Amino acid sequence: DSILLTLSNAKKIGPQDHPRLYNIVEEMKIASGLEYMPSIYIIDDPALNAFATGRDPKKAAVAITTGLLNKLNRDELQGVIAHEIAHIKNRDVLLMAMTSVLLGTIVILAWYGSRIMLFGGAGRSRNSRNSGGGGAQAIIMLVAILLAILAPILAQFIYFAISRKREYLADASSALYTRYPEGLASALEKLGQSTGQLKSANKATAPMYIVNPFREKGVKFSDLSSTHPPLTERIKILRKMGGGASFTSYEEAYKQVHKGGGTLPGVSGLTSAGAVPNTRPASRADDPDEAQRIRETTNALWKVNNYRTIDCECGATIKLPPGYSGKTVSCPRCNRKHEV
Repeated sequence: DSILLTLSNAKKIGPQDHPRLYNIVEEMKIASGLEYMPSIYIIDDPALNAFATGRDPKKAAVAITTGLLNKLNRDELQGVIAHEIAHIKNRDVLLMAMTSVLLGTIVILAWYGSRIMLFGGAGRSRNSRNSGGGGAQAIIMLVAILLAILAPILAQFIYFAISRKREYLADASSALYTRYPEGLASALEKLGQSTGQLKSANKATAPMYIVNPFREKGVKFSDLSSTHPPLTERIKILRKMGGGASFTSYEEAYKQVHKGGGTLPGVSGLTSAGAVPNTRPASRADDPDEAQRIRETTNALWKVNNYRTIDCECGATIKLPPGYSGKTVSCPRCNRKHEV
């Protein structure tokens, strides 16, 4: 878990670094019934994305890119955070890790089995030529070759299918926690319009993110070969939930979009939820516009990167990097000199 955060160049923040983000994570932690508060990280990247990590909820973390913080309003950000909290609550990180290990083991066993069949069959075929058993040995060798080729492909498809189901489930959980499916739907819409790709992502970590970090605008990945369901489909399901926000409402919308086919895995606390109304949050005066959100995120990055600040009398704030060694600094607005 810590390796992924390190590879992503994620910076841990506290409640004073980005109060709005911390407050939203805390709200969703309470709404989900999660026992422990996850650590919060910011990734300095303009791409719009987020992920959760932590096989153990005690050591879980949520990471959000600066691009996401800058673009999403409070309701949208709440929907994304709720989605990531759901991954922690539903133990998806642990599940996908176990699935990966299990499928990897199957592939290795298939590889060794195919080698035994291939080379063992080749040795026996020399002895069986005189007795007319060469045809059977040829079939065994063909099966061995097919097994070696198909096992990794099938394992990948199974992994992708499980990953997609867990994404649907996290969307359903987000709707339940926030009581407002449109928040996540609107956020996913913005993510779908973004063309930025996360620099620190790789194929191994792609399933961890709320959207595929390698997607391109207008490109629709095959359902079978993608770790995430199509964004348009996820948005459509959330917006077909009508006046409900429960797991049952989501499942009904899911079946409508899939024309009656397919089911979602049940999770305790979701399947038992009764009627949950879809409630639009009241407008908040403290919800900042995009310019304010950018300043808020930039200030948080300065804090976690140990920048020093000097408030000038003209109202400007001077930021000094950790390595600044000068004794004085001039205000860029009024040229007033300040001692460091």
